[in-house]
Amino acid sequence: MASQVLVAANRGPLSYALADDGTLSARRGGGGLVSGLSAALAEQPEALWICAALTEADGEAVRRGVAEPGVRMLDIDPAVYDDAYNGIANSVLWFTHHVLYDIPREPVFDAEFRRRWESYEAYNRTFAEALAQEAAEGASVLVQDYHLALVPGLLRVLRPDLRIAHFTHTPWAPPQYLRMLPDYARETLVWGMLGADRLGFHTEAWATAFLECTHLDDAWGQAEPTGARVEHRRYSVWKRRTTEVSVYPLGVDGDELRSLAHRPEVDERLAALRAEVGDCRTIVRVDRTELSKNIVRGLLAYRELLTSYPQWRGRVVHLAFAYPSRQDLAVYRDYTAAVSQLAQEIDEQFGTPDWRPVHLHVKDDFARSLAAYRLADVALVNPVRDGMNLVAKEIPVVSEAGCAVVLSTGAGAYGELRDDALAVNPYDVTQTAKALHEALAMPGAERAERTKRLAAAATALPPARWFAAQLADLAKP
Repeated sequence: MASQVLVAANRGPLSYALADDGTLSARRGGGGLVSGLSAALAEQPEALWICAALTEADGEAVRRGVAEPGVRMLDIDPAVYDDAYNGIANSVLWFTHHVLYDIPREPVFDAEFRRRWESYEAYNRTFAEALAQEAAEGASVLVQDYHLALVPGLLRVLRPDLRIAHFTHTPWAPPQYLRMLPDYARETLVWGMLGADRLGFHTEAWATAFLECTHLDDAWGQAEPTGARVEHRRYSVWKRRTTEVSVYPLGVDGDELRSLAHRPEVDERLAALRAEVGDCRTIVRVDRTELSKNIVRGLLAYRELLTSYPQWRGRVVHLAFAYPSRQDLAVYRDYTAAVSQLAQEIDEQFGTPDWRPVHLHVKDDFARSLAAYRLADVALVNPVRDGMNLVAKEIPVVSEAGCAVVLSTGAGAYGELRDDALAVNPYDVTQTAKALHEALAMPGAERAERTKRLAAAATALPPARWFAAQLADLAKP
């Protein structure tokens, strides 16, 4: 049966496990995007979610024809998937949008990149063909994130009757960074995005950056077109089409988050953390060891706090939850090791028999993260660049005694939370150390009032309303 509402994302709402006896069982998928979209789609029971089979068990489920209602997994050739996901999406597009390159050494765009880019195109084409097959006449299709940036253009060619939206959950690269991509990749990327009727971003800054990037090539300029269409390699694009660019700042579902944060297993983790930190104040961060999260500079700022403000020695503990991310990429393995090494050095420099300044946790434990949210006196959220950063929004929602948020100006959430957070330049370690001191010294009444306002801003557009707003706007003429 054809679907009227379809979502396409690399990761799906569930994954499969394969038992020793060959039995397949489904379980809920992980990740913030999955959680947010799952909540939103709960109000769209007839929607279809198209995603990639990410594990061998997922692929086996596809091959056996096992399917959960509302989900279609695509069994993509592993080599093509690895090229597209690791070789392009995470190693090139992520680095480009987050401005992470070590410019004297990278990027390098050679024949191997060209080969991987062709895999990225093939991966996107597989999604576009599946959407074209499953969509009812005039259906609404909402494509998610940088992994699938070409899908709108490819799908527009296959099914011009569809209403197509694309939402980018990362920042968008500034023009000078996007210009580093080879011409064919940059032009195809913009062409793919402009196949959508509506493009969504978390902030005005990221939307503006995309619009600025459409001026990099004459084919995408805003002057009146002289012809009906432009030939673009294997594809055609009609220049008279209009793509609306909109901002939808994703928030959190306060009621659901507070309910999750008060489950028995979270209470158990909270008791353990209280025993671990004793009477000390807490500076909490919860991140993946993702390069853009800036964990190393955060630890350097904490070390400078203890150096420049020695009154906090023995009185504060940094709970740093740094969960390993993308460990199949060497640069991420090296970064994770650097985080662990620096935490150890701080403990050795300042620690005493009765006090360990850094409590680094590297095993992913959602219940423990929620417990830390409840316990936090200060939240440190200092990414160099982030599409949104929901941690900055989640902590004030569940904080028990009020939490001062030290927030990078590079976080997408900064625009909404700036009035009540303590803003820092993510590269300025000294400024961040000073902000941590101010946060720790903030009077309790002020901290509580700020926390209330932060929580209100954080819950302004929860996932269900965020998705519904995009769906409603997509339906407009």
